[in-house]
Amino acid sequence: MANTNRDYIPTNAAQFSVFMGQMIQYVNNQMSVTPLVWTHIPQDRVTALSNSFGVFGTAFTAALETPTHGNTLARQEAQAAATREIRGFVNQFLRFAPVTNVDRVEMGVPNHDTIRTDHKVVREMVDFVLHLRNIREIMVDFWQQGSSHKAKPVGYDGAVIVWDLMDSPPESPDVLNHHTMASRTPFALHFEESQRGKTVYVAAAWQNERGILGQWSEIKSAIVP
Repeated sequence: MANTNRDYIPTNAAQFSVFMGQMIQYVNNQMSVTPLVWTHIPQDRVTALSNSFGVFGTAFTAALETPTHGNTLARQEAQAAATREIRGFVNQFLRFAPVTNVDRVEMGVPNHDTIRTDHKVVREMVDFVLHLRNIREIMVDFWQQGSSHKAKPVGYDGAVIVWDLMDSPPESPDVLNHHTMASRTPFALHFEESQRGKTVYVAAAWQNERGILGQWSEIKSAIVP
């Protein structure tokens, strides 16, 4: 369902509707199979994706039935908002395991091995600090270690951030159960009211466009505000 041009998200409204609908259906199916494999996607993000699709669908139908300039503009704005929601969702949750190359093909998302890049080894490392911004929220402000700016390395998707609430410091980032792809810094981690006062441990590593993960940073911690 992807376009043959550089952008995999269709611009044609009808094709966009099919593309987004099939993606949401596939994600929901994968999150409901037994045993559960796709446990890394928060339900509220799936809901937000579905809601944006619903807004687009309403505007799309109205523009088809009554093609006024106003209805067409409303459809265009709803499609642009839904497109932004798709890009964020794909980059944060569908670019790395447990999502497979087969999964991405089924959803119309291009795989990393179709992207030309010389970065076969990730040598750069992530450095970061944890900021307390609001209650139940911790900001991960990250950058390339040794760099004077906060732009991600060229040819990289972003930083994979892993975290977990634990009673004692973990021995390795591999035991941290929650992870996401952060394409921009800072990235917000959100928590439940019942988790306030607990200690969260965080680590991060760069991932390039081939899906190759670099070395993990040191593990840092903060108290959930």
